[in-house]
Amino acid sequence: MPELKEIEGPPKRVWNRILAEPDRAPEYIALAAADRFGPQAQEWVRIAGPGHTRAELARIAMKKHVRLARLEGGALGIGGAFTAAPDIVALLWLQSRMVWYIAAAYGYDPNHPMRPAEYLALQGLYDTPAQAREALDGVGKRLAFALAEKAVSGRNPEVLHLRVAKYVAKRLARRYAGRLIPFVGAPLGALQNGSVTKALGRRAIDFYSGS
Repeated sequence: MPELKEIEGPPKRVWNRILAEPDRAPEYIALAAADRFGPQAQEWVRIAGPGHTRAELARIAMKKHVRLARLEGGALGIGGAFTAAPDIVALLWLQSRMVWYIAAAYGYDPNHPMRPAEYLALQGLYDTPAQAREALDGVGKRLAFALAEKAVSGRNPEVLHLRVAKYVAKRLARRYAGRLIPFVGAPLGALQNGSVTKALGRRAIDFYSGS
């Protein structure tokens, strides 16, 4: 299926940071997404924007990413506990792209430093974008990345993946519950991924449209 090629996870350097500090996974994803999806969203609007209103373009972005989220959940969900972490992280990465695209569709600069903060707030991880920006500034200034990544090397990858799944699912418990069940994960993953991504897309549309 061609669309599966559009599903990707964060870069390896980001994965290393997530494995070392799984409780900061959303923040690491938000920072990396700003670099990856800011220019991409800008280009997408330039190409896909003509002929559409801002609201139409935002809905196109949401529908596309909901569909991709369902595919991603079905593809990785079958692995149960072992693929739970890659699944959740890949979903957060995919959802971040959706938020950047929706922001750009409504005329917001996708390269602005508040976009990752708004993404975290829209995910419900912080009460306001301002609070999220403060947390991101703290993450960005940390100098222990190299040591943290070194600590990951040589450790059992299955244990690390379970740690990531545990921490991330805990932070997003209401939206990602039930994802650690082997072989039941595929149908649940497809349904849940689509559902939570659509809900996030609607929140992003309301936020950037000023509704």
